[in-house]
Amino acid sequence: MTVECVPNFSEGRDPVVVSAIGEAVRSVAGAQLLDTTSDPDHNRSVLTFIGSPEAAGEAAFRAVRTAAERIDLRRHAGVHPRLGAADVVPFVPPGCADLAHALGERIWAELRIPVYFYEAAARRAECARLENVRRMVPEGLKPDVGEGRHPSAGVCVVGARKFLVAWNINLRSRDLGAAKAMAREIRESSGGLAAVKAIGLPLESRGEVQVSINLVDFEKTPLWVVFDAVARRCAERRLEIAGSELIGMIPEAALEGSRGHDLQWLNLRPELVLPSLN
Repeated sequence: MTVECVPNFSEGRDPVVVSAIGEAVRSVAGAQLLDTTSDPDHNRSVLTFIGSPEAAGEAAFRAVRTAAERIDLRRHAGVHPRLGAADVVPFVPPGCADLAHALGERIWAELRIPVYFYEAAARRAECARLENVRRMVPEGLKPDVGEGRHPSAGVCVVGARKFLVAWNINLRSRDLGAAKAMAREIRESSGGLAAVKAIGLPLESRGEVQVSINLVDFEKTPLWVVFDAVARRCAERRLEIAGSELIGMIPEAALEGSRGHDLQWLNLRPELVLPSLN
């Protein structure tokens, strides 16, 4: 069985740190690092790697350990929400819940970083959705493993889930209110599109704003439906789309479901298209 891991780290500006995390993954025999995507405005990097369950689990631990050694949240700034240096560590597919639990236990035992479990690995119904964990942790939600908060590395959220598509639709505008309004209108939690999570964010380095999207089930809602929903709202506000950018990798099936639709990709290239795992 091949497992995929797509951990998100709270560093997108220092290439030395990001490279060190990648090297931690590469140091594990049987783990293959496929992609690293960093964003300076988000101050965040997403790694994608695959391997056997044993190799993926070991690579994930080494990456988390390196992040904890190199990233200090007390000095971190970025527009993306975050709870930890190794912020989110999801395994794909959902059947990897046991692997997620084993990693979480080890992160606490060896690194003393408290862990929350989400999606298919959630031990509490209210933690199944990542956005709920992000909201409840500052309110005092107790970790699933460990206690308190690591002084510099924060906490870690570990899970098992379906492959989601992380992508951003960038607008040629500084109107953050418009981006936030569009995100609110299209996301499922506000009565919008099924399987869509979205937030509006500023991109100061580019003089733009962004509708940042996690499409958690592209079979329920294809990419083109999401893009068209944003495009319609841009037209209503007389705003122009600068393009859409992929974060990490994308399953081939997700692209097939939107074939014939122009999503105005800025960075899509063949090596970022992931064939089906078997």
